Amino acid sequence: MSAGILKDWSRRSNKFERLWLLAKIEFKLRYYENKLGLLWALIKPIMDIIIYYIVFQTIIKQNVPAYASYLFIGFVFWNFFVESTSGTIQILNTKKYLYEYSNMNKLEIYVSTLFANSIGFFFNFVMFLLFYNLVQSAAPGLSIYNLWIVPLYVNVYLLSLGVSLILSNIYIIAKDITQVWAVFVSMLFFLSPIIYKKETFEEALPGFDYINPVAGIIINARKVMMEKTNPDLQLLAFDFVLSVILVLAGLLLLNRLGAKAAEKL
Repeated sequence: MSAGILKDWSRRSNKFERLWLLAKIEFKLRYYENKLGLLWALIKPIMDIIIYYIVFQTIIKQNVPAYASYLFIGFVFWNFFVESTSGTIQILNTKKYLYEYSNMNKLEIYVSTLFANSIGFFFNFVMFLLFYNLVQSAAPGLSIYNLWIVPLYVNVYLLSLGVSLILSNIYIIAKDITQVWAVFVSMLFFLSPIIYKKETFEEALPGFDYINPVAGIIINARKVMMEKTNPDLQLLAFDFVLSVILVLAGLLLLNRLGAKAAEKL
């Protein structure tokens, strides 16, 4: 059934032009109405970094080398995941006019929204690169291992897409999923190695980097960007497989529940 949605999308003409157009519109609506524009995408991770740096490096003294950059790369991936999932729970309701009156494939709405989020992701990632290599790194410079960031981005994109599809379709029949997810995200934040040392996280929660795919992605992002080594390939493969399974499950829900979204919302 999920293959039917993909087949329907593949048959349509001007697919990628339409996706890019929708992504640009979403991006402009989100940032251009603010006086600081795209800088708003950078303000949140910077404020988070300042708060957690003071608490965990100055007060608790985690003694993590280049801790500000350690936080920065973690928040780049974490914020993309949270914005892409929490921000799309009601997407079938808020974007109902797109699929109800233009006969647009619903999957395009999700994909284009996450593409718009990706613009902020890459902007923050470039800021991380500049900060880490020009300010904090004892051995600045790019490495061939940094190229692993591309599959890691694809991984977090697929993970976010799968969770977005599932949550937004559950919203059709249970609107309180918005509050449930907000609580779950708060819990997941403290069960992810964003503010802790990797060793502390793995010692306290052994194997949890497999249970929590965001944790695995963040761990591998730090390995390829800051440690300049290969990612944990077993963890990367596991996270990819899990993300694909979630996308397929989300497409199945979109086919069954999303087909009646216009009537129920």
